[in-house]
Amino acid sequence: MIVRKKLGVNIDHIATVRQARRSIEPDPVAAIPIIELAGADGITMHLREDRRHIQERDVHLAKQIVKTSLNLEMSINEEIVKIALDVVPHEVCIVPERREELTTEGGLNIKPIKSRLTEIISELKKKVIKVSLFIEPSKEDIELAKEVGTDYIELHTGRYANAKNEDERLLELKKLRDAAEFAASIGLGVNAGHGLNYKNTYDVCLIPEVETLNIGHSIISRAIFVGIKQAVIEMKDIILRGYYDLVSTKKDIL
Repeated sequence: MIVRKKLGVNIDHIATVRQARRSIEPDPVAAIPIIELAGADGITMHLREDRRHIQERDVHLAKQIVKTSLNLEMSINEEIVKIALDVVPHEVCIVPERREELTTEGGLNIKPIKSRLTEIISELKKKVIKVSLFIEPSKEDIELAKEVGTDYIELHTGRYANAKNEDERLLELKKLRDAAEFAASIGLGVNAGHGLNYKNTYDVCLIPEVETLNIGHSIISRAIFVGIKQAVIEMKDIILRGYYDLVSTKKDIL
């Protein structure tokens, strides 16, 4: 079954520039209407425990002005969970988080926090928040994700994006394809993200089950040269081209 492809734009690194000077600009929230008008299907932001980029104020304001969908990336830290339950974003993606990492490194290790995840997901669903878990493309992790009650998984595409050669890239792409197919077969929605850029996103769009591609760093990097509107348009064009190329070879479309 082919699902329609969506672009979620992560605006964390607009906030990174602001926080470099502990200033008020650039305001990541001010970018949201521009990004949405350029064709994005959703806004993603990660409220980290150390507040290195996105601040609580950003999340509250974003919920008020987002016209598409607000996806909050978050750890299972108690304070962060309380903020999510207060803000009520349209979606959350639960991710691993370590203070010393530059960015999220690898998927969530579900097994040791299984009971805690089950509780958190139940609380989030009471607020009608869709829940995703950021995981590796492995059957075991997908099965565990299903057991704790998530609606979606977000496949970690970092190993695919960082492949050192074509053979490795194709191997990692196959893992993503197999994982997406299996997840869909047991009733989970499938998103993907991490390290996706203007060169490697197209092939991920050819995976029938992948719905939303959450992309941040490459779009914000491109925006330095062409502006945020054009950067989003260019990425959206890649995603749509992949989707239409996929549709042209398939008939079973959702």
